[in-house]
Amino acid sequence: MNKKFLTLAVAAAMVAPSAAMAEAILYGKLHMSIDYADREGYTLAPVVDPQTGEIVDLRREDFKGWGLNGGGALPGAGRANRVGVKGSEDLGNGLKAIYQVEFGVRMTEEKSSGNAVSGSNDTITMRNSFVGLAGGWGTFLVGRHDSAHKISTGKLDMFADTMADYNGTVGFDDKRLDNAIAYISPSLSGFQLAAMAHAGGASTAGSGENVNSDSLAEGYSLAGIYKNGPFYASIAYESFGQELFMDSETSFLGPRFPDGRPRPGYVNDDYTKWRIGLGLLDWNGFTLSGVYEEQSDRPAGQISPLTQPEKLKLWQIQAGYAFGNNMVKAMYGSGDRDGKFPEVRQVKELKDAVEGDFYTWAIAFDHNFSKRTKAYILYTQRDDDKPFSDWDGFSVGMIHKF
Repeated sequence: MNKKFLTLAVAAAMVAPSAAMAEAILYGKLHMSIDYADREGYTLAPVVDPQTGEIVDLRREDFKGWGLNGGGALPGAGRANRVGVKGSEDLGNGLKAIYQVEFGVRMTEEKSSGNAVSGSNDTITMRNSFVGLAGGWGTFLVGRHDSAHKISTGKLDMFADTMADYNGTVGFDDKRLDNAIAYISPSLSGFQLAAMAHAGGASTAGSGENVNSDSLAEGYSLAGIYKNGPFYASIAYESFGQELFMDSETSFLGPRFPDGRPRPGYVNDDYTKWRIGLGLLDWNGFTLSGVYEEQSDRPAGQISPLTQPEKLKLWQIQAGYAFGNNMVKAMYGSGDRDGKFPEVRQVKELKDAVEGDFYTWAIAFDHNFSKRTKAYILYTQRDDDKPFSDWDGFSVGMIHKF
């Protein structure tokens, strides 16, 4: 009874013609897909002695099968379903107060540790949520927001939030900044700037708390964007301080020996990325884009320095042609790993994991039922020198925006 009453109360509040809610806009994106994937060496499986019942070895086990929305063993990126409320208030003299609260919702079992029959994977997550001011001088906001680095090429990924998303295939590293302080300039003859800082607050990137993470700009993200008709260009730089990864001279939980010396192979510097993007967008139906990114002193090396590269060089090109309510599109990308590999451990499989290359491609067909509803079908593949990392997949999906 209480749940029904709460549901009715929320619904009534959303539709009530009150002045307080006049500026609030309810919006969202719902995306469902039926996926098939063939993923090499997905997990370790025990080998059991039939006589004794004891585990005598471990072997790599592939995944070949179906799923929904990129969940479980399915590769690629998630579907990024969301519901949000946003609005503004006119403060006079060209100044507005702005706000947004956006929730990420999982429509199915969308992570590897979920349970598809218990409903246990119904976690609500926070997406871009902030308050701020906007005027002719630009926009200033504080809260949680996509980084300037991420924004710089967001318009260039025609496969976003699908199995062929450029983060999940090529390995571009888009981030959403918590503790964000951001400024986005107005467009001046097509040019626009974005600058964001991450305030420390003793927070880390998933490593617990670190009291040395105390700067107003423990991390920062910068981007310059140019848009003029179909022409698009961007350049971005992003840096996350080593304190965010418990990896500094003063962090007692960092990857160090008891005497304080850094362990060999671990990253001991700020994690930095720079990216350039170029695009010709919707020019007589044609779209062509390219993105290049370099990642340096990657923090993943702290987790497993023998299987994670210290630097990645990534690139991708995409092309599409729209006709009527349809679009055909394709992408091709590659990554070049660059790591410091100990000479004493020149084992080929480990060496390939740190220094090998990988290649990925995809083709797709979209059909727009309306401006808000789209269906698609795609196939994508990734070939990797790194052991047990090859995969390919097929996906059929539908997206509705409101």
